Amino acid sequence: MRSITAREGGAQSHLTGYGSKAYRNYVLFALTFIYILNFVDRALLAVVGPDLVPDLGITDTQFGLLTGFGFALLYTAVGVPLARFADVANRVWIMTVCVALWSLMTALCGLATEVTIGSVTIGAFWILLMCRVGVGIGEAGCTPPANSLIADYFIPRERSQALGFYAMGVTLGTMFANIIGGWVTDAFDWRTAFFVVGLPGLLVALVFKFTVKEPPRGYTDPPEAAKKERASLGEAIHELMGKPAFWLMTAGSTIAAFCGYGISSFQSLFLVRTYEITAGQAAIWINTPVALSAAVGTFATGWLATRMYKKHPGAIAWVPAIGLALSIPFYIFAFTTDNLLYAAIGLVIGGFVKYGYLAAQYTIGQGVVSMRVRAMATAVMLLLVNLLGYGFGPLFIGAISDIFFNSGVAELGVAAGELARNQCHPAAIGQLNQNLQDVCGQVYAQSLQTSMIIMACLYAASALCFLLTWTRLGKDMVDREVAKPATP
Repeated sequence: MRSITAREGGAQSHLTGYGSKAYRNYVLFALTFIYILNFVDRALLAVVGPDLVPDLGITDTQFGLLTGFGFALLYTAVGVPLARFADVANRVWIMTVCVALWSLMTALCGLATEVTIGSVTIGAFWILLMCRVGVGIGEAGCTPPANSLIADYFIPRERSQALGFYAMGVTLGTMFANIIGGWVTDAFDWRTAFFVVGLPGLLVALVFKFTVKEPPRGYTDPPEAAKKERASLGEAIHELMGKPAFWLMTAGSTIAAFCGYGISSFQSLFLVRTYEITAGQAAIWINTPVALSAAVGTFATGWLATRMYKKHPGAIAWVPAIGLALSIPFYIFAFTTDNLLYAAIGLVIGGFVKYGYLAAQYTIGQGVVSMRVRAMATAVMLLLVNLLGYGFGPLFIGAISDIFFNSGVAELGVAAGELARNQCHPAAIGQLNQNLQDVCGQVYAQSLQTSMIIMACLYAASALCFLLTWTRLGKDMVDREVAKPATP
Protein backbone atom coordinates (compact mmCIF):
# COMPACT_ATOMS: atom_id res chain seq x y z
CA MET A 1 0.00 0.00 0.00
CA ARG A 2 1.53 3.33 -1.03
CA SER A 3 2.28 5.98 1.53
CA ILE A 4 -0.24 8.81 1.75
CA THR A 5 0.92 12.28 2.59
CA ALA A 6 -1.09 14.93 4.35
CA ARG A 7 -1.27 17.14 1.31
CA GLU A 8 -2.96 14.42 -0.74
CA GLY A 9 -5.99 15.12 1.42
CA GLY A 10 -6.48 18.39 -0.42
CA ALA A 11 -5.39 21.93 0.12
CA GLN A 12 -8.27 22.59 2.53
CA SER A 13 -7.76 19.48 4.70
CA HIS A 14 -6.51 21.59 7.60
CA LEU A 15 -9.87 23.39 7.61
CA THR A 16 -12.12 20.33 7.69
CA GLY A 17 -10.30 17.40 9.25
CA TYR A 18 -10.07 13.82 8.00
CA GLY A 19 -13.27 12.16 6.79
CA SER A 20 -16.83 13.34 7.27
CA LYS A 21 -17.96 14.94 10.53
CA ALA A 22 -20.02 11.86 11.39
CA TYR A 23 -17.05 9.57 10.79
CA ARG A 24 -14.71 11.76 12.85
CA ASN A 25 -17.19 11.62 15.71
CA TYR A 26 -17.37 7.84 15.38
CA VAL A 27 -13.58 7.59 15.58
CA LEU A 28 -13.53 9.84 18.65
CA PHE A 29 -16.20 7.69 20.30
CA ALA A 30 -14.24 4.53 19.45
CA LEU A 31 -11.01 5.94 20.89
CA THR A 32 -12.80 7.12 24.03
CA PHE A 33 -14.49 3.74 24.48
CA ILE A 34 -11.10 2.05 24.25
CA TYR A 35 -9.70 4.49 26.82
CA ILE A 36 -12.62 3.61 29.11
CA LEU A 37 -11.74 -0.09 28.71
CA ASN A 38 -8.14 0.82 29.49
CA PHE A 39 -9.08 2.13 32.92
CA VAL A 40 -11.73 -0.51 33.58
CA ASP A 41 -9.12 -3.24 33.14
CA ARG A 42 -6.52 -1.25 35.09
CA ALA A 43 -8.80 -0.52 38.07
CA LEU A 44 -10.54 -3.91 38.29
CA LEU A 45 -7.90 -5.48 40.52
CA ALA A 46 -8.52 -2.92 43.25
CA VAL A 47 -12.28 -3.55 42.99
CA VAL A 48 -12.06 -7.34 43.41
CA GLY A 49 -9.18 -7.10 45.91
CA PRO A 50 -11.28 -7.78 49.04
CA ASP A 51 -12.18 -11.26 47.70
CA LEU A 52 -8.97 -11.95 45.74
CA VAL A 53 -6.51 -11.22 48.56
CA PRO A 54 -7.78 -13.82 51.07
CA ASP A 55 -8.58 -16.34 48.35
CA LEU A 56 -5.01 -16.37 47.01
CA GLY A 57 -3.49 -15.81 50.45
CA ILE A 58 -1.40 -12.83 49.40
CA THR A 59 -0.19 -10.07 51.71
CA ASP A 60 -1.04 -6.39 51.52
CA THR A 61 2.52 -5.73 50.37
CA GLN A 62 2.07 -8.15 47.48
CA PHE A 63 -1.28 -6.58 46.62
CA GLY A 64 0.40 -3.18 46.57
CA LEU A 65 3.00 -4.56 44.19
CA LEU A 66 0.29 -5.92 41.90
CA THR A 67 -1.73 -2.70 41.79
CA GLY A 68 1.31 -0.42 41.70
CA PHE A 69 4.88 -1.20 40.72
CA GLY A 70 4.09 -4.48 38.94
CA PHE A 71 1.88 -2.55 36.55
CA ALA A 72 3.61 0.84 36.43
CA LEU A 73 7.19 -0.29 35.72
CA LEU A 74 6.55 -1.83 32.31
CA TYR A 75 3.72 0.62 31.59
CA THR A 76 6.19 3.48 31.99
CA ALA A 77 9.22 1.81 30.39
CA VAL A 78 7.38 0.54 27.31
CA GLY A 79 5.35 3.72 26.92
CA VAL A 80 8.33 5.81 25.76
CA PRO A 81 9.46 3.59 22.84
CA LEU A 82 5.84 2.89 21.88
CA ALA A 83 5.16 6.63 21.72
CA ARG A 84 8.15 7.13 19.42
CA PHE A 85 7.11 4.11 17.32
CA ALA A 86 3.65 5.64 16.95
CA ASP A 87 5.29 8.65 15.26
CA VAL A 88 6.30 6.51 12.28
CA ALA A 89 4.19 3.31 12.30
CA ASN A 90 0.51 2.55 11.66
CA ARG A 91 -1.26 3.81 14.77
CA VAL A 92 -4.46 1.84 14.22
CA TRP A 93 -2.49 -1.40 14.10
CA ILE A 94 -0.54 -0.45 17.26
CA MET A 95 -3.75 0.20 19.17
CA THR A 96 -5.41 -2.94 17.85
CA VAL A 97 -2.57 -5.16 19.03
CA CYS A 98 -2.31 -3.39 22.38
CA VAL A 99 -6.06 -3.53 23.09
CA ALA A 100 -6.08 -7.25 22.32
CA LEU A 101 -3.00 -7.83 24.50
CA TRP A 102 -4.21 -6.03 27.60
CA SER A 103 -7.72 -7.53 27.26
CA LEU A 104 -6.31 -11.06 27.00
CA MET A 105 -3.99 -10.51 29.95
CA THR A 106 -6.88 -9.08 32.01
CA ALA A 107 -8.93 -12.21 31.33
CA LEU A 108 -5.94 -14.42 32.23
CA CYS A 109 -5.81 -12.72 35.64
CA GLY A 110 -8.96 -14.70 36.40
CA LEU A 111 -7.02 -17.95 35.96
CA ALA A 112 -4.32 -17.06 38.50
CA THR A 113 -3.61 -20.08 40.67
CA GLU A 114 -0.66 -22.09 41.90
CA VAL A 115 1.03 -23.93 39.03
CA THR A 116 3.44 -26.86 39.29
CA ILE A 117 5.79 -27.59 36.38
CA GLY A 118 7.86 -30.66 37.12
CA SER A 119 9.48 -30.02 40.47
CA VAL A 120 8.95 -26.27 40.33
CA THR A 121 5.87 -24.66 41.88
CA ILE A 122 4.91 -21.13 40.87
CA GLY A 123 2.63 -19.39 43.34
CA ALA A 124 -0.62 -17.69 42.34
CA PHE A 125 0.90 -14.30 43.20
CA TRP A 126 3.62 -14.68 40.57
CA ILE A 127 1.12 -15.82 37.94
CA LEU A 128 -1.04 -12.78 38.68
CA LEU A 129 2.02 -10.50 38.63
CA MET A 130 2.99 -11.73 35.16
CA CYS A 131 -0.55 -11.06 33.93
CA ARG A 132 -0.48 -7.54 35.41
CA VAL A 133 2.84 -6.87 33.68
CA GLY A 134 1.17 -7.94 30.43
CA VAL A 135 -1.73 -5.56 31.10
CA GLY A 136 0.76 -2.74 31.69
CA ILE A 137 2.63 -3.42 28.45
CA GLY A 138 -0.60 -3.45 26.46
CA GLU A 139 -2.04 -0.31 28.02
CA ALA A 140 1.17 1.61 27.34
CA GLY A 141 0.17 1.55 23.66
CA CYS A 142 -3.16 3.33 24.11
CA THR A 143 -2.87 7.07 24.74
CA PRO A 144 0.18 8.10 22.62
CA PRO A 145 -1.22 6.77 19.30
CA ALA A 146 -4.77 7.82 20.29
CA ASN A 147 -3.67 11.42 20.83
CA SER A 148 -1.81 11.34 17.53
CA LEU A 149 -4.87 10.04 15.69
CA ILE A 150 -7.09 12.73 17.21
CA ALA A 151 -4.59 15.38 16.11
CA ASP A 152 -4.86 14.20 12.49
CA TYR A 153 -8.63 13.68 12.48
CA PHE A 154 -9.54 17.04 14.05
CA ILE A 155 -8.49 20.54 13.06
CA PRO A 156 -6.67 22.62 15.71
CA ARG A 157 -9.69 24.60 16.92
CA GLU A 158 -11.67 21.36 17.47
CA ARG A 159 -8.77 19.38 18.89
CA SER A 160 -8.95 20.61 22.48
CA GLN A 161 -12.61 19.66 22.77
CA ALA A 162 -11.93 16.26 21.21
CA LEU A 163 -9.06 15.59 23.62
CA GLY A 164 -11.25 16.68 26.52
CA PHE A 165 -13.92 14.19 25.46
CA TYR A 166 -11.28 11.46 25.18
CA ALA A 167 -9.94 12.29 28.67
CA MET A 168 -13.31 11.34 30.20
CA GLY A 169 -12.16 7.75 29.81
CA VAL A 170 -10.16 8.06 33.05
CA THR A 171 -13.08 8.74 35.37
CA LEU A 172 -15.68 6.79 33.37
CA GLY A 173 -13.38 3.77 33.26
CA THR A 174 -12.83 3.86 37.02
CA MET A 175 -16.57 4.23 37.58
CA PHE A 176 -17.52 1.31 35.32
CA ALA A 177 -14.81 -0.86 36.87
CA ASN A 178 -16.57 -0.43 40.19
CA ILE A 179 -20.12 -0.83 38.85
CA ILE A 180 -19.46 -3.88 36.65
CA GLY A 181 -16.65 -5.46 38.63
CA GLY A 182 -18.39 -4.99 41.96
CA TRP A 183 -21.69 -6.46 40.79
CA VAL A 184 -20.11 -9.47 39.05
CA THR A 185 -17.87 -10.20 42.04
CA ASP A 186 -20.84 -10.33 44.41
CA ALA A 187 -23.08 -12.20 41.98
CA PHE A 188 -20.45 -14.76 40.93
CA ASP A 189 -16.81 -14.39 42.03
CA TRP A 190 -13.69 -12.31 41.40
CA ARG A 191 -12.41 -14.65 38.68
CA THR A 192 -15.60 -14.22 36.64
CA ALA A 193 -15.19 -10.44 36.92
CA PHE A 194 -11.86 -10.63 35.07
CA PHE A 195 -13.40 -12.77 32.32
CA VAL A 196 -16.45 -10.51 31.91
CA VAL A 197 -14.33 -7.37 31.71
CA GLY A 198 -11.38 -8.71 29.73
CA LEU A 199 -12.73 -10.94 26.97
CA PRO A 200 -15.00 -8.37 25.22
CA GLY A 201 -11.88 -6.30 24.57
CA LEU A 202 -10.74 -8.86 21.99
CA LEU A 203 -13.87 -8.17 19.94
CA VAL A 204 -13.45 -4.41 20.44
CA ALA A 205 -9.92 -4.66 19.02
CA LEU A 206 -11.20 -6.36 15.86
CA VAL A 207 -14.04 -3.88 15.35
CA PHE A 208 -11.63 -0.99 15.83
CA LYS A 209 -9.19 -2.35 13.24
CA PHE A 210 -11.82 -2.86 10.58
CA THR A 211 -13.75 0.37 11.09
CA VAL A 212 -11.09 3.01 11.85
CA LYS A 213 -8.83 4.27 9.06
CA GLU A 214 -5.24 5.39 9.48
CA PRO A 215 -5.20 9.08 8.47
CA PRO A 216 -2.24 10.71 6.71
CA ARG A 217 0.21 12.22 9.18
CA GLY A 218 -0.10 15.95 9.55
CA TYR A 219 -3.39 15.90 7.64
CA THR A 220 -4.84 18.83 9.60
CA ASP A 221 -1.61 20.88 9.67
CA PRO A 222 -1.75 24.07 7.58
CA PRO A 223 0.29 23.77 4.34
CA GLU A 224 2.59 26.56 5.47
CA ALA A 225 3.22 24.97 8.88
CA ALA A 226 6.93 24.53 9.44
CA LYS A 227 8.43 21.61 11.30
CA LYS A 228 9.98 22.81 14.54
CA GLU A 229 13.34 21.37 15.41
CA ARG A 230 13.09 19.26 18.53
CA ALA A 231 15.55 19.95 21.31
CA SER A 232 18.01 17.21 22.20
CA LEU A 233 17.74 15.44 25.55
CA GLY A 234 20.84 17.26 26.78
CA GLU A 235 19.45 20.68 25.83
CA ALA A 236 16.12 19.89 27.47
CA ILE A 237 17.69 18.72 30.73
CA HIS A 238 19.99 21.77 30.78
CA GLU A 239 17.01 24.12 30.48
CA LEU A 240 14.96 22.21 33.04
CA MET A 241 17.79 22.28 35.57
CA GLY A 242 17.51 26.05 35.64
CA LYS A 243 13.79 25.91 36.46
CA PRO A 244 13.22 25.08 40.16
CA ALA A 245 9.48 25.65 39.70
CA PHE A 246 9.36 22.67 37.34
CA TRP A 247 11.00 20.31 39.82
CA LEU A 248 8.98 21.58 42.78
CA MET A 249 5.75 21.12 40.78
CA THR A 250 6.86 17.65 39.65
CA ALA A 251 7.66 16.71 43.25
CA GLY A 252 4.22 17.92 44.35
CA SER A 253 2.46 16.02 41.56
CA THR A 254 4.46 12.86 42.24
CA ILE A 255 3.66 12.91 45.96
CA ALA A 256 -0.03 13.59 45.19
CA ALA A 257 -0.07 10.63 42.78
CA PHE A 258 1.81 8.51 45.35
CA CYS A 259 -0.92 9.19 47.93
CA GLY A 260 -3.84 9.07 45.49
CA TYR A 261 -2.96 5.77 43.82
CA GLY A 262 -2.16 4.21 47.17
CA ILE A 263 -5.46 5.22 48.73
CA SER A 264 -7.57 4.26 45.69
CA SER A 265 -5.87 0.85 45.40
CA PHE A 266 -6.69 -0.07 49.01
CA GLN A 267 -9.98 1.80 49.43
CA SER A 268 -12.15 -1.27 48.80
CA LEU A 269 -10.04 -3.40 51.12
CA PHE A 270 -10.34 -0.76 53.84
CA LEU A 271 -14.12 -0.50 53.48
CA VAL A 272 -14.69 -4.27 53.48
CA ARG A 273 -12.41 -4.90 56.47
CA THR A 274 -13.67 -1.97 58.53
CA TYR A 275 -17.41 -2.06 57.87
CA GLU A 276 -17.82 -5.75 56.96
CA ILE A 277 -19.57 -5.06 53.66
CA THR A 278 -19.03 -7.00 50.42
CA ALA A 279 -16.65 -6.05 47.62
CA GLY A 280 -19.63 -5.21 45.40
CA GLN A 281 -21.24 -3.01 48.04
CA ALA A 282 -17.97 -1.12 48.56
CA ALA A 283 -17.58 -0.63 44.81
CA ILE A 284 -21.13 0.46 44.03
CA TRP A 285 -22.17 2.28 47.20
CA ILE A 286 -18.91 4.09 47.96
CA ASN A 287 -16.30 3.92 45.19
CA THR A 288 -18.65 4.92 42.38
CA PRO A 289 -19.88 8.20 43.96
CA VAL A 290 -16.30 8.92 45.06
CA ALA A 291 -15.12 8.52 41.44
CA LEU A 292 -17.90 10.82 40.19
CA SER A 293 -17.01 13.41 42.83
CA ALA A 294 -13.35 13.23 41.82
CA ALA A 295 -14.31 13.76 38.18
CA VAL A 296 -16.37 16.85 38.98
CA GLY A 297 -13.68 18.11 41.33
CA THR A 298 -10.97 17.69 38.70
CA PHE A 299 -12.94 19.90 36.32
CA ALA A 300 -14.06 22.42 38.96
CA THR A 301 -10.69 23.02 40.59
CA GLY A 302 -8.93 23.12 37.23
CA TRP A 303 -11.53 25.62 35.94
CA LEU A 304 -11.15 27.76 39.07
CA ALA A 305 -7.37 27.89 38.84
CA THR A 306 -7.53 28.67 35.11
CA ARG A 307 -10.07 31.48 35.60
CA MET A 308 -8.07 33.03 38.43
CA TYR A 309 -4.84 32.69 36.44
CA LYS A 310 -5.58 35.86 34.41
CA LYS A 311 -5.68 38.16 37.44
CA HIS A 312 -3.71 36.01 39.88
CA PRO A 313 -1.19 33.89 37.93
CA GLY A 314 0.08 32.32 41.12
CA ALA A 315 -3.33 30.68 41.60
CA ILE A 316 -2.25 27.88 39.27
CA ALA A 317 0.03 26.76 42.13
CA TRP A 318 -1.65 27.88 45.35
CA VAL A 319 -5.19 26.67 44.46
CA PRO A 320 -3.92 23.06 44.22
CA ALA A 321 -1.92 23.58 47.42
CA ILE A 322 -5.06 24.63 49.30
CA GLY A 323 -7.09 21.75 47.84
CA LEU A 324 -4.48 19.16 48.77
CA ALA A 325 -4.21 20.53 52.31
CA LEU A 326 -8.01 20.63 52.71
CA SER A 327 -8.34 16.97 51.69
CA ILE A 328 -6.31 15.79 54.69
CA PRO A 329 -8.88 16.32 57.48
CA PHE A 330 -11.65 14.83 55.35
CA TYR A 331 -9.60 11.71 54.64
CA ILE A 332 -8.59 11.35 58.29
CA PHE A 333 -12.26 11.68 59.25
CA ALA A 334 -13.22 9.03 56.66
CA PHE A 335 -10.57 6.61 57.90
CA THR A 336 -11.39 6.98 61.60
CA THR A 337 -15.20 7.19 61.80
CA ASP A 338 -17.25 4.13 62.75
CA ASN A 339 -20.13 5.23 60.51
CA LEU A 340 -20.06 4.04 56.89
CA LEU A 341 -22.14 7.00 55.65
CA TYR A 342 -19.78 9.49 57.29
CA ALA A 343 -16.82 7.65 55.80
CA ALA A 344 -18.38 7.93 52.36
CA ILE A 345 -18.97 11.67 52.82
CA GLY A 346 -15.36 12.19 53.89
CA LEU A 347 -14.05 10.26 50.88
CA VAL A 348 -16.35 12.15 48.48
CA ILE A 349 -15.28 15.58 49.74
CA GLY A 350 -11.61 14.60 49.97
CA GLY A 351 -11.68 13.35 46.39
CA PHE A 352 -13.44 16.50 45.19
CA VAL A 353 -11.01 19.10 46.57
CA LYS A 354 -7.62 17.51 45.88
CA TYR A 355 -7.41 17.23 42.09
CA GLY A 356 -6.57 20.82 41.18
CA TYR A 357 -2.96 19.75 40.83
CA LEU A 358 -3.73 17.95 37.56
CA ALA A 359 -4.31 21.22 35.71
CA ALA A 360 -1.31 22.75 37.44
CA GLN A 361 1.14 20.03 36.45
CA TYR A 362 0.53 20.59 32.73
CA THR A 363 0.18 24.37 32.86
CA ILE A 364 3.36 24.87 34.87
CA GLY A 365 5.25 22.07 33.12
CA GLN A 366 4.58 23.68 29.74
CA GLY A 367 4.86 27.28 30.92
CA VAL A 368 8.34 27.30 32.46
CA VAL A 369 10.20 26.10 29.35
CA SER A 370 10.64 27.22 25.76
CA MET A 371 8.46 25.73 23.02
CA ARG A 372 11.20 23.35 21.81
CA VAL A 373 11.44 21.71 25.24
CA ARG A 374 7.74 21.41 26.12
CA ALA A 375 7.26 17.83 24.90
CA MET A 376 10.38 16.66 26.71
CA ALA A 377 9.36 18.48 29.90
CA THR A 378 5.97 16.75 29.88
CA ALA A 379 7.61 13.37 29.22
CA VAL A 380 10.04 13.81 32.14
CA MET A 381 7.24 14.91 34.47
CA LEU A 382 4.96 11.99 33.55
CA LEU A 383 7.82 9.51 33.82
CA LEU A 384 8.43 10.51 37.43
CA VAL A 385 4.74 10.78 38.34
CA ASN A 386 3.88 7.35 36.90
CA LEU A 387 6.97 5.46 38.00
CA LEU A 388 7.36 6.88 41.52
CA GLY A 389 3.77 7.89 42.25
CA TYR A 390 1.79 5.11 40.59
CA GLY A 391 4.51 2.52 41.09
CA PHE A 392 5.38 2.98 44.74
CA GLY A 393 2.20 4.47 46.29
CA PRO A 394 0.23 1.19 46.53
CA LEU A 395 3.39 -0.75 47.45
CA PHE A 396 4.14 1.66 50.31
CA ILE A 397 0.67 1.55 51.82
CA GLY A 398 0.57 -2.26 51.55
CA ALA A 399 3.97 -2.64 53.22
CA ILE A 400 3.02 -0.27 56.08
CA SER A 401 -0.22 -2.18 56.58
CA ASP A 402 1.64 -5.49 56.89
CA ILE A 403 4.16 -3.96 59.31
CA PHE A 404 1.36 -2.72 61.58
CA PHE A 405 -0.46 -6.07 61.35
CA ASN A 406 2.61 -8.11 62.26
CA SER A 407 3.65 -5.77 65.07
CA GLY A 408 0.09 -5.68 66.42
CA VAL A 409 -0.12 -9.46 66.44
CA ALA A 410 3.23 -9.70 68.24
CA GLU A 411 2.18 -7.14 70.87
CA LEU A 412 -0.87 -9.27 71.65
CA GLY A 413 1.34 -12.26 72.38
CA VAL A 414 0.89 -14.29 69.20
CA ALA A 415 4.04 -16.01 67.98
CA ALA A 416 5.44 -15.11 64.56
CA GLY A 417 3.88 -17.23 61.81
CA GLU A 418 1.00 -18.38 63.98
CA LEU A 419 -1.52 -15.97 62.45
CA ALA A 420 -1.66 -14.72 58.85
CA ARG A 421 -3.89 -11.87 57.72
CA ASN A 422 -5.96 -14.04 55.36
CA GLN A 423 -6.95 -16.21 58.37
CA CYS A 424 -8.74 -13.15 59.77
CA HIS A 425 -11.03 -12.88 56.76
CA PRO A 426 -14.69 -13.42 57.76
CA ALA A 427 -14.86 -16.56 55.61
CA ALA A 428 -11.91 -18.15 57.45
CA ILE A 429 -11.93 -16.68 60.95
CA GLY A 430 -14.33 -19.35 62.26
CA GLN A 431 -11.52 -21.92 62.01
CA LEU A 432 -9.42 -20.04 64.60
CA ASN A 433 -9.63 -20.41 68.36
CA GLN A 434 -11.28 -17.64 70.38
CA ASN A 435 -7.98 -16.01 71.37
CA LEU A 436 -6.84 -15.64 67.75
CA GLN A 437 -10.28 -14.41 66.76
CA ASP A 438 -9.97 -11.67 69.36
CA VAL A 439 -6.54 -10.75 68.02
CA CYS A 440 -7.98 -10.51 64.51
CA GLY A 441 -10.70 -8.23 65.77
CA GLN A 442 -8.08 -5.78 67.03
CA VAL A 443 -5.53 -5.73 64.22
CA TYR A 444 -7.19 -6.98 61.00
CA ALA A 445 -8.84 -3.70 60.01
CA GLN A 446 -6.86 -1.35 62.26
CA SER A 447 -3.51 -2.03 60.57
CA LEU A 448 -4.76 -0.91 57.16
CA GLN A 449 -6.69 1.96 58.73
CA THR A 450 -3.47 3.32 60.26
CA SER A 451 -1.58 3.08 56.98
CA MET A 452 -4.39 4.92 55.16
CA ILE A 453 -4.20 7.76 57.71
CA ILE A 454 -0.42 8.01 57.28
CA MET A 455 -0.84 8.15 53.51
CA ALA A 456 -3.46 10.89 53.74
CA CYS A 457 -1.15 13.01 55.92
CA LEU A 458 1.52 12.88 53.22
CA TYR A 459 -0.69 15.15 51.10
CA ALA A 460 0.74 17.92 53.29
CA ALA A 461 4.15 17.43 51.64
CA SER A 462 2.52 17.75 48.22
CA ALA A 463 0.74 20.95 49.27
CA LEU A 464 4.04 22.37 50.53
CA CYS A 465 5.73 21.63 47.20
CA PHE A 466 3.04 23.54 45.32
CA LEU A 467 3.35 26.49 47.72
CA LEU A 468 7.11 26.53 47.10
CA THR A 469 6.38 26.33 43.37
CA TRP A 470 4.32 29.50 43.74
CA THR A 471 7.35 31.34 45.14
CA ARG A 472 9.32 30.55 41.97
CA LEU A 473 6.71 31.14 39.28
CA GLY A 474 7.53 34.81 38.74
CA LYS A 475 11.14 33.95 37.95
CA ASP A 476 10.75 30.69 36.06
CA MET A 477 7.67 31.11 33.86
CA VAL A 478 8.54 31.96 30.26
CA ASP A 479 5.48 34.24 30.27
CA ARG A 480 6.86 37.22 32.15
CA GLU A 481 3.37 38.50 32.94
CA VAL A 482 3.16 35.95 35.69
CA ALA A 483 3.18 37.91 38.90
CA LYS A 484 5.43 37.09 41.78
CA PRO A 485 3.69 35.88 44.95
CA ALA A 486 2.72 38.56 47.40
CA THR A 487 5.11 39.14 50.25
CA PRO A 488 3.67 37.83 53.51
